[in-house]
Amino acid sequence: MTAGPQTATSERLLDAILASLSDDKAEDVVQIDLRGKSEMGDYMVIASGRSTRQVSAIAEKLVDRLKAEFGTLCKIEGKETGDWVLIDSGDVIVHVFRPEVREFYQLEKMWMPSDSPAAAAKAR
Repeated sequence: MTAGPQTATSERLLDAILASLSDDKAEDVVQIDLRGKSEMGDYMVIASGRSTRQVSAIAEKLVDRLKAEFGTLCKIEGKETGDWVLIDSGDVIVHVFRPEVREFYQLEKMWMPSDSPAAAAKAR
């Protein structure tokens, strides 16, 4: 007897997303706690892939894993071009960028508190 999909709390989704990104060699992974700051979700995760092919593959595998593990049907945008892919899993929003595109948009600066270690490192 096989177990059905797990219950997807935002923390479980976040853990699964971080594990998937790690497995697929995503770089510079940053998680941002949005609870109390935005109604769009509980967490935002920003990561980079080295090429358009890797960005698209990271996103595709993540969507497949979340569907298999939690039954979560994610909305995905940008996979065709592979410069910036947005994955909306409901409680966790994931952005996967090519490094140049990530540097241009600098989402971390917009969402992270200015006193956080990651924001301080990005400012240097």
